[in-house]
Amino acid sequence: MTNQTAPISVGKIPRTPVYWDLIAIVLVLGLIVFFAETSSGLMISLQELKKNPISLDVANLPGFAARTTLRMLAAMALSLLFTFTYATWAAKSRRAEVILIPLLDILQSVPILGFISVTVVYFMSLAPGLVLGAEFAAIFAIFTSQAWNMAFSFYQSLRTVPEELVEASRNFGFNAWMRFWRLEVPFAMPALVWNMMMSMSGGWFFVVASEAISVGDTTVTLPGIGSYIAAAIAERNLGAVGAAIAAMLVVILIYDQLLFRPLVAWADRFRFEQEASAQAPRSWVLTILRKSKLVTRILAPFSAAWRWSYRAIPIAGDPKTIDRTSGGANRMVLIWYLLIIAAVLVAVRQIVQFVTEGVPVSEIATVGLFGLATMARVFVLIAIASAIWVPVGVWIGLRPNVARVVQPIAQFLAAFPANLLFPIAVSAIVLFRLDPNIWLSPLMILGTQWYILFNVIAGASAVPSELRQIGANLQVRGWLWWRRIGLPAVFPFYVTGAITASGGSWNASIVAEVASWGDDKLQAYGLGAYIARATAAGDFHRIVLGIAVMSAFVTIINRAFWRPLYYYAERKFRLG
Repeated sequence: MTNQTAPISVGKIPRTPVYWDLIAIVLVLGLIVFFAETSSGLMISLQELKKNPISLDVANLPGFAARTTLRMLAAMALSLLFTFTYATWAAKSRRAEVILIPLLDILQSVPILGFISVTVVYFMSLAPGLVLGAEFAAIFAIFTSQAWNMAFSFYQSLRTVPEELVEASRNFGFNAWMRFWRLEVPFAMPALVWNMMMSMSGGWFFVVASEAISVGDTTVTLPGIGSYIAAAIAERNLGAVGAAIAAMLVVILIYDQLLFRPLVAWADRFRFEQEASAQAPRSWVLTILRKSKLVTRILAPFSAAWRWSYRAIPIAGDPKTIDRTSGGANRMVLIWYLLIIAAVLVAVRQIVQFVTEGVPVSEIATVGLFGLATMARVFVLIAIASAIWVPVGVWIGLRPNVARVVQPIAQFLAAFPANLLFPIAVSAIVLFRLDPNIWLSPLMILGTQWYILFNVIAGASAVPSELRQIGANLQVRGWLWWRRIGLPAVFPFYVTGAITASGGSWNASIVAEVASWGDDKLQAYGLGAYIARATAAGDFHRIVLGIAVMSAFVTIINRAFWRPLYYYAERKFRLG
């Protein structure tokens, strides 16, 4: 893996150290002020919030954008914590993997409205009568749209660490803690950063549902771009919708410059290849932080403490798995699997009992048909998205200069909420008398197709320069290049993106199969529309039934189709 830290010029700023320190101080103080200002209203009462309904005055948008950004950054921090723990446990423990990966399949298939329906009351009870409780609920809802994709990406990277690197860490005497932070996290970081971008954009896609929470008689509208968009759609205010889009674009450009571009430039040092990148990504923020002596002095104690932890935490364990089973442990493994089966049977019994108390048995078969209709849409849309974005992603990933330009554009397109297309979609379907079952379907893939693009770009960016040069020297071109170099190099990344895109499309069906613009409302025949109707009515029996059926579909598809592809990619196309 390369480790270059070449200086990067930034405009005409003098190279005198004091200038870098001053700029770094301004950036840090600005960040502190941002967090202080946006969190100032967390402790006010909900009654006070209800007295000031969402206004479509454009002057409110900067404050709303700041509140939304703070929620998304908090959710991103929780998602990273979840990724480093959950995905690592699944990758390292065979026993845990048996339950954690199927559970992750189920979690990514549960619609965000499903999470909101069953958690909003709990989170609001943590801070009774205060806005803080509703903020907890909104952050958790955004977390559910970010975490699963990042966890899948990190899990896939941990499973494909090259054997020679593992052997080298073993020869250097790395313990498990040091190996995790010095080998496994750096190896996974380039792909994880791209998936963090996608997850951040995924949060924007569902920001309306997370900020304008309505479950039965419980209605909470938090200040933010999502609730602003919901109000604009309800009032048919196209000007306000346009202002919300512009504000969202500005916010995406800001955090692209301040967060993701520095991360991409920093993570480039961990590319798996023998020579430095010919065109290393650049970031003016990262340059300032590297050149600032003040930042270096502030971070020095933390860096020393982190290095000390490598020696102070003598965690043993095999590099690839922490619980290889021996003959004496076979009985414990059998008991573990029996406990899992028993827990699943108990959960199924509870779900069936709860659902049948409020839903006739005949309706369950109808909901299964809804699921088949949504499944057909997902399959067709994933196939179309793959045919379009795999070649585009490879082309972008192999050209760092193009990737720098495309990065914020792709983030904006991925963040574009489906709700903002409701005016166009509903008006066109009504005007031309189109079938909603067909023409509402593209809204499902609007946000999730980007999982494929971002993962393929990450895979193509990680292709070692030596491999590209060998192909060029041997004059491998055309379909032979795609078959021998291009597709094998990105295939593990594509499968990760396709799994999350598939699960995300099921999730997006609750937004896409029910579209409204003022008094005009359209519904498609599918499981997403069923769950959306049940959520609006506060019918928890039907919400649970819809979520259970959707989870069953996603789990079966992943187990029967995507997981075999995943393991094939892991065995056949890993680097090393």
